[in-house]
Amino acid sequence: MEAAEKLQKIIDAHDNLVFFGGAGVSTESGIPDFRSVDGLYHQHYEYPPETILSHSFFMRNPEGFYKFYHDKMLALDAEPNAAHRKLAELERAGKLKAVITQNIDGLHQKAGSRKVLELHGSVHRNYCMKCHQFYDAWYIKNAPGVPRCETCGGMIKPDVVLYEESLDQNVLQESVLAISRAQVLIVGGTSLVVYPAAGLLRYFQGEALVVINKGATSADRNADLLIQEPIGQVLGQIIVR
Repeated sequence: MEAAEKLQKIIDAHDNLVFFGGAGVSTESGIPDFRSVDGLYHQHYEYPPETILSHSFFMRNPEGFYKFYHDKMLALDAEPNAAHRKLAELERAGKLKAVITQNIDGLHQKAGSRKVLELHGSVHRNYCMKCHQFYDAWYIKNAPGVPRCETCGGMIKPDVVLYEESLDQNVLQESVLAISRAQVLIVGGTSLVVYPAAGLLRYFQGEALVVINKGATSADRNADLLIQEPIGQVLGQIIVR
């Protein structure tokens, strides 16, 4: 039986699915990931991305941070692909209970998903560090250099989790609850090397673990169904009944 057919049978047989995804979900929308051959780690900047996207670098060199952030993190014209759209369709049908994502691009919401738990925050939320005034992503995109608050002049920080920062505890707790209650956990487009996010899989006690990723992951040996193909290509074949 083809892998997509096996996945179809699993989805048809259950009504409590949870999706856990990473950068590979958005690469088919033209957003680069970090670790692939042409990902951000293989592009040349004065500092490695992991350094630039750290809290200490942001505070020490906001100009350098925002130059990289503008160039590589604000893909505001990107559109949802077949994976985003199918997950939203599964939610509307009452089968998918939550999307847990490591991505910060907002494409799940753009596709129509409503229950999206963003482990690493979102480029679409930005706040003044002094007065906490909210700014959207387009304000950041259009601001020259370091974005400043129109009200108080304070520096604006994206609501994304930088290296050296902790994940939001409420989002973590909601994610743990969703995974622990799920009958089926579909893990897609993630190499499962970023912690603590990847550690959430240990809370799954359900009936079927599905892993869809082009490369190998640490969860492969535990998967009830392993599909090593692009996730949009796989989920695009699923019929929501």
